[in-house]
Amino acid sequence: MTRMLWMAAGWTAFGAGLVGAVLPLLPTVPFMLLAAFCFARGSERIHAWLTTHPRFGPAIDDWRVHGAISRRGKRWALGSMAASFGISLALGVAAPVLAVQAAVLGVVAVFILTRPDRPAPGG
Repeated sequence: MTRMLWMAAGWTAFGAGLVGAVLPLLPTVPFMLLAAFCFARGSERIHAWLTTHPRFGPAIDDWRVHGAISRRGKRWALGSMAASFGISLALGVAAPVLAVQAAVLGVVAVFILTRPDRPAPGG
């Protein structure tokens, strides 16, 4: 039963990551990291497939081995966060909500910016 719950959580995270691959304001990599975490506990076969996937595997491996986020990933994440905040401003969201959003996005931005870059190939 526990394996089935991990699998369900993994597929849910994977699905959210796929949606994030086409919607610019929804992140992909954090959901794929979560999916890999869940699949590691639910299915070795699916975990191996995801971590060796040509599109998703390198980012998962960079995070797992080095705690790293690529520069491109950082730019996309920060750009998406800025766009999200800009949309909130344009929609006239209430000031207290904007303050909370700014605080959360600020903390996340600091976290992203303090992660190392992806190591050079062969490095």
